[in-house]
Amino acid sequence: MLMERILKRENLLTAIKRVERNKGSAGVDGLGTQNLRAHIVEHWEDLRSALLSGTYEPQPVLRVEIPKPDGGVRLLGIPTVVDRFIQQAIAQSLTGIYDPTFSEHSYGFRQGRSAHDAVRKAQNYIREGYRWVVDIDLEKFFDRVNHDRLMSTLAERIQDRRLLKLIRSFLNSGVLENGLVRPVTKGAPQGGPLSPLLSNIVLDELDKELEKRGHCFVRYADDCNIYVRSKRAGERVMESVTKFIEGTLKLKVNRQKSAVDRPWKRKFLGFSFTPNRNPKIRIANKSKARFKERIREITSRKMPYSLENRVQKLNKFLNGWVNYYQLADTPSVFQEFESWVRRRLRMCIWKDWKKPKTRIRNLIRLGVPPWKAYEWGNTRKGYWRISKSPVMHRTLGNSFWSSQGLESLMARYELLRHRS
Repeated sequence: MLMERILKRENLLTAIKRVERNKGSAGVDGLGTQNLRAHIVEHWEDLRSALLSGTYEPQPVLRVEIPKPDGGVRLLGIPTVVDRFIQQAIAQSLTGIYDPTFSEHSYGFRQGRSAHDAVRKAQNYIREGYRWVVDIDLEKFFDRVNHDRLMSTLAERIQDRRLLKLIRSFLNSGVLENGLVRPVTKGAPQGGPLSPLLSNIVLDELDKELEKRGHCFVRYADDCNIYVRSKRAGERVMESVTKFIEGTLKLKVNRQKSAVDRPWKRKFLGFSFTPNRNPKIRIANKSKARFKERIREITSRKMPYSLENRVQKLNKFLNGWVNYYQLADTPSVFQEFESWVRRRLRMCIWKDWKKPKTRIRNLIRLGVPPWKAYEWGNTRKGYWRISKSPVMHRTLGNSFWSSQGLESLMARYELLRHRS
């Protein structure tokens, strides 16, 4: 039976290692990942018995609100670490059953596939002449999953009733908000290891429908782009696919965020495209704006970070950012951002020096002639304007920032592009 396979030692060891590696916050019971292994060893017999007998009851998930970049909040549900461990074990076994049957057009939450693969596929469609996109946004998808439809779909391939009951209990485990547990009748809260797989199972029905209709499309989780050759075709597709999603899948399309438009006027997974016949991948404008917003937070004059601390925070953010956006074919953007980040840092240093005599002393120490140091040290120009001045460029140039440990955004980009 499937439940026995889920509870095999090898599967459980893989599950506990993944939960420990992913870390994450504690759930409603306050138990952290660092205590998970000892807790399971102590309570394993009771836990295993409850799972095999079908009497295991998950605890409610802890509701957390995460601000979205474009406004609003994303609701995350954090299960307890024990429930995350069990969900991970289930997900590993079910992935082997479901993943081989998923669509080739599906890229989200699948081993060996990535957001970069999805963006490259979209680029190929545009290159082939599909220069209109039907960009469909599913409104609060994870909060609207119909439990009855999902369980009916799972029952078609899962015969172990204990497992079906357990999955249903995870879906219905309730949410702890403001100290009160609220029951849940629909949705698959983001935050648990099982949710990504369940979302792919729900949306696989959409994939199969689009394949049956012969559409060129790319789907990454609940982001779905369908590529067509004309605006009129796109409008027909938008109407018919919306009817299928809302009528058959019982989900809701966000009409304000969905559109039929040129691909280079839309964003997909943080990227967009140039309108060339052979389109290049570029970073979407909203992604650029979020980059600058985060840099402003780290380099805010109001934050009393030391220079060393700022550089460490910047390196952590910049490395993660360039690792994702290195797919873009626009090196000038990385060069521009690197210069802008250094200017922000020069502004912070100028403010830290505060008094004219401190500025004069530091400028002389950095090799500026005394008369020039006196001139600039007594200037009344603003911090941001001074940060672009020739004297600051020369004294706090690239070699200075390298000596402070600031990693080069452009060098990292070129390295990653060369490897790929």
